Amino acid sequence: MAALKRVTLTGWLVVAVVLGIAAGGLCPKQAQQLQFVFNIFLHLIKCVVVPLVFSLLVSGIASHADDLRATGRVALKSIIYFEAVTTVALLIGVAAANTLHPGRGIHLTAAASASNTPPGKLTLAATLEHAAPEGFFDAAARNDVLQVAVFSVLFGISLAHVKPSPRRKILEFCEALAAVMFEFTGLVMWLAPLAVGAAVAWAVASNGLAAVISLSKLVLTLYLALLTLVVLVFIPVLWLARIPSRPFFRAIREPVLLAFSTASSEAALPNALLRLQEFGVPKRIASFVLPAGYTFNLDGTALYLSVAVVFIAQAAGVNMTFGQQLPILLTLMVASKGVAGVPRAATVILAGTMASFGLPAEGLAVILGVDAFLDMGRTAVNVTGNCLAAAVVARWEGELQAPGKASGKTGSTEVDQDSL
Repeated sequence: MAALKRVTLTGWLVVAVVLGIAAGGLCPKQAQQLQFVFNIFLHLIKCVVVPLVFSLLVSGIASHADDLRATGRVALKSIIYFEAVTTVALLIGVAAANTLHPGRGIHLTAAASASNTPPGKLTLAATLEHAAPEGFFDAAARNDVLQVAVFSVLFGISLAHVKPSPRRKILEFCEALAAVMFEFTGLVMWLAPLAVGAAVAWAVASNGLAAVISLSKLVLTLYLALLTLVVLVFIPVLWLARIPSRPFFRAIREPVLLAFSTASSEAALPNALLRLQEFGVPKRIASFVLPAGYTFNLDGTALYLSVAVVFIAQAAGVNMTFGQQLPILLTLMVASKGVAGVPRAATVILAGTMASFGLPAEGLAVILGVDAFLDMGRTAVNVTGNCLAAAVVARWEGELQAPGKASGKTGSTEVDQDSL
């Protein structure tokens, strides 16, 4: 019993996948009756979407109000960089999924078209018109993540401009709501092994071992896309900003490996601050850009979400043109803000996005079977992207020092502990 108590949620998910494959192969008729298990799990996940997206976006934006005013130019450059790279990450994820087709081999039943999907031809104008919410509670009742996210962004910006006293009260409410939703999500996630086992068993029973091959292909697709982001975006950015690539990657190696092994961006934050200061990024820039990046610069998470949505669409036999994928990209770009460092929060964003566009909910439970491996890669890229952003902004400000000079000792690990 003591050994069982030491098994983590990730460990139980791995066990569930193995048992699900076995059950789907040995008892296919019984396995196909297990759909209700992951339906219960998905219903619980969906009810978290609106309060979590609202509280994360509002608190993420409004909590930086004083920093944005104080840092001015640094904040503006950071946000421009964040949005540009996040958008490119989304596009790379969609391109990788459309090229490699990881969803082929799994057959999900497409859900009925959601009533809140933009009607008619999906042009940019129609997408932007649909993004404007007519009412928060109406959008929340329909689980329209895009409209809820747009409302939350506007609410957060407005809150950032009100007087400190009322802002603090609403901000405390949003932070408390986010904390409660994290606990709620944590409780629901303990049902994930049952849901994953049932989903994998159902997928194997319905599709044979092709489902296992497709899940392996999903992991491969994500890692190839993440590698593409690093090679075709991060390294050219280093070159354009005249930042030495080898010393940079050597400096951040430790926090990135920590993020990869723990699948937690937050666990790597203190070490990343230390290594960036040693590399030559001033404390005032690193201590603003890194925490802000954990809210607004989610390169790995954004890429993962775009790959996952296209994977589920392919598995459901839903063929989408780029114009039809555009509203999904816009939804992910807005709704994903604030989820880095929060375990399994990307799952909530993905569930809400699928519901908004009529994609089958079963796909989420299938993806959870390999989410532990997906999470490690996207978290490592999140940390790498945020460290790169801090170095780039320091270069733009003309304050990036030679590696080792920031601490006053070349190669020293003694930096100002106040940065933590």
